[in-house]
Amino acid sequence: TAPDIYIDVVAITGSAQQPQIAGDGPAIEYAVRMHRFARAEELDARLAAGRLTRADMQELAAAVALFHARSERSCDGSFGSPAMVLAQALQNFSQIAPLNLEPARQTRLLRLRAWTETEHARIAPLLAERLRQGFVRECHGDLHLGNMVRHGGRITAFDCIEFNPQLRWIDVASDFAFALMDLRHRGRPDLARSAQNAYLEHSSDYQALALLPFFLVYRALVRAKVAAIRACQADTSATDKSQCLADCDAYLELALECTQARRPLLIITHGLSGSGKSHVGNRLIEVRDWVRLRSDVERKRLAGLRPQDTSTTDLKHSLYSAATTTRVYARLTELACDLLTAGIPVLVDATFLKRHQRDDFHALAARHSAGFAILATHTDHAELLRRIEARTRAGIDASEATADVLQSQIRGQEPLGADERRIAVRLDTRLRFDADAIAGRLEAVAGLAKPRP
Repeated sequence: TAPDIYIDVVAITGSAQQPQIAGDGPAIEYAVRMHRFARAEELDARLAAGRLTRADMQELAAAVALFHARSERSCDGSFGSPAMVLAQALQNFSQIAPLNLEPARQTRLLRLRAWTETEHARIAPLLAERLRQGFVRECHGDLHLGNMVRHGGRITAFDCIEFNPQLRWIDVASDFAFALMDLRHRGRPDLARSAQNAYLEHSSDYQALALLPFFLVYRALVRAKVAAIRACQADTSATDKSQCLADCDAYLELALECTQARRPLLIITHGLSGSGKSHVGNRLIEVRDWVRLRSDVERKRLAGLRPQDTSTTDLKHSLYSAATTTRVYARLTELACDLLTAGIPVLVDATFLKRHQRDDFHALAARHSAGFAILATHTDHAELLRRIEARTRAGIDASEATADVLQSQIRGQEPLGADERRIAVRLDTRLRFDADAIAGRLEAVAGLAKPRP
């Protein structure tokens, strides 16, 4: 992951009293030689300084997804089995137990252990299936913000786990969960949500979401354990002990938050290309634990392209054909069904210009007893064209809709019916908006919250 940071391994020769780096004679030890990088550019330092952005999360997610895609798979089942995953999780509790923490902390730990065992029993078949499918890979293993740095113009992960293969050969969901947990612990759930959705778009590993609560709790408990052990060491000062126990409590509280079930919810967008659906969606998934499915991303994926790839001229025409659009909505339906089955709130970002498309997803929500709402974005024609042209020039968005595609959409669109307007939140995207307020209105329309002014 870091070829431009690590240089080589050098022998230390001589004696313990007079060691020499790369000297003559037999080696008494070895050292890793690295290029020096700016500590202020480590991601934890960037976050503390207010310099970690949504764009950083997009870059990080893309880099980790690519790393995971290229990583070697575990083929013989020696790593990542359901039994091994449970043993690693329960080890946290067994190592904390002798510390004799206060009763309140012990109570939290008992609740978390019971949840861990119950949740593991639920996900064990999926863990086994993913092991067979090759999702247990040679990962980083210690992917928190302090082990990532902006260096040489890109985000680089360094200092992966080498000493214990069991902690490195893991499900990719466990690997990325560490970064997501760390962002949440540091008070930036918005960045964690942004990173999570970006990773899903790049990896297409939506199946991992069913495992994520388990691995988030596991990662939080690893850190709670480390903090508790430090607090109980004899040479820890009173001040440091107090801070360690506060850290332990914070991790335990985060772990408990991650065990909470969410109410099922399905939101679809409605609007022409360029009307601001994805822009608003970017903001909504930062303020709510919703998973976004983008038609533009799945359209590219069905064509064998990555989200940011630019298609050829010939392929552009087929990307937005009626046949491809039918396939895209079928794929969105399949993914949304899987996520709702796992109890995950879903935001589906697509034009939904046809009544039957909207009806199909409304029926899908009903089958899962999920709340349902429509986010209808709109703006004037001139602004639609301006945004499409700007997006085409930039060439960095998954959408490749053109002015011709827009004209075709305008001719074929079917407006919301009176019944649909009762469950819709309309938004003129030329105006400033409060993402939390919009999310609250959608939840209220879907019957999941009280209406807000």
